[in-house]
Amino acid sequence: MRKISLSLLALMMIGFSACSDNDANDSTERAENANEQKMDNPNSPGTQADADFAVKAANGGMMEVQLGQLAQDNASSPDVKQFGQQMVTDHSKANDELKALAAQKNITLPQTVGGDKAEKINELQQKHGRDFDEAYIDFMVKDHKEDIDEFQNEANTGADPDIKNWASGKVPTLQQHLDMAQNIQNKMK
Repeated sequence: MRKISLSLLALMMIGFSACSDNDANDSTERAENANEQKMDNPNSPGTQADADFAVKAANGGMMEVQLGQLAQDNASSPDVKQFGQQMVTDHSKANDELKALAAQKNITLPQTVGGDKAEKINELQQKHGRDFDEAYIDFMVKDHKEDIDEFQNEANTGADPDIKNWASGKVPTLQQHLDMAQNIQNKMK
């Protein structure tokens, strides 16, 4: 009985360790933690809010690229495929700009998609054809509405003028993406 209990305890500890390792391996969380440590330094030029925005924008931008690539494979509608390609093009460019800006500002960005964005990619990978088209476009409408609000908020309230300007400059493109997604959504109904 004692051997079974010790074995069970060891398995439970391994399981708990694996769960916490998965959390610690989330690139987004690692970037947030690194930025918190940097921003705690009184010599740091940035603010935590600007760094948080940059991490969230990078995570979302990487997701947009991956979902756009997925649309090339899983979508049945030519409009959805074309929209996916536009997401890859525009968000790849924005991601590169944000990486350069973050490097100047000493902000750590995630290297891979994490959190709920990674879950959304996994969910949409399971869909094909019309099911994919509808789920992807519905998500793109919802996601771009949220993105516009977040980018506009950073443009209005951010502390770092360069990050504010970058965010402000992306709002028209995000609005264009939203309009495109809504038009496709309406066609599909």
